Amino acid sequence: LVVQFSSTVARTAAWRPSPARYMSFIGTWCDDIRIDQDAVQGYINGEFPPGGGSHSGRDWGKFDIYAEVINRCPTGCMSLEDGKLVIDNPNCTRCMHCINTMPRALKPGKETGVSILIGGKAPILEGAQLSTLIVPFMKAEPPYDNVKGVIDKVFEWWMEEGKNRERIGETIQRIGLQRFCDVIGVPPAPQMVKEPRTNPYIFWKEEDVPGGFERDINDYRSRHAR
Repeated sequence: LVVQFSSTVARTAAWRPSPARYMSFIGTWCDDIRIDQDAVQGYINGEFPPGGGSHSGRDWGKFDIYAEVINRCPTGCMSLEDGKLVIDNPNCTRCMHCINTMPRALKPGKETGVSILIGGKAPILEGAQLSTLIVPFMKAEPPYDNVKGVIDKVFEWWMEEGKNRERIGETIQRIGLQRFCDVIGVPPAPQMVKEPRTNPYIFWKEEDVPGGFERDINDYRSRHAR
């Protein structure tokens, strides 16, 4: 999915300058990981080699689903209950370690699409930057009009705001990610927040807050007295 989709977007967006080239399209899914419980037991019982046999020839002992899969989950969303593998899918970050380790037992969900990131670059003006997730999930089906629509909005904004020799990531860094998301019409999502409470770039607007921003400090303190 990643290779096929990326090559298609590259062909359709090849005429565009910098923004399209500094956007990453990563294949993903938005429903639950598919589990074959019989195959899970097959891995536990040593019937199938982990990793699709990629480590054949090396004797690392019997397959341990806790050491090699469950305890390696970055969000701890996996467990073994009554001999069955359970996944807390809302907390899954799609790292695919479990799927790569037990490909016969686990498969991505059927509701597939792409995550879109932007801004990654090598050093030019401001040094190297990692990409920022701007669209956690979007359907990606031919002719990809919805994806091209995002690219067009980014292109138009960058042409208006970007400076000479400035890449899209540097433009976003200079003007602000909040304004960038407002311009391209991307709603805030929890997946955008890298470190909660330390680097938020989505802020409430006054019209979105009942009563606005004006507050009586004495009234507030009376209702929140310690």
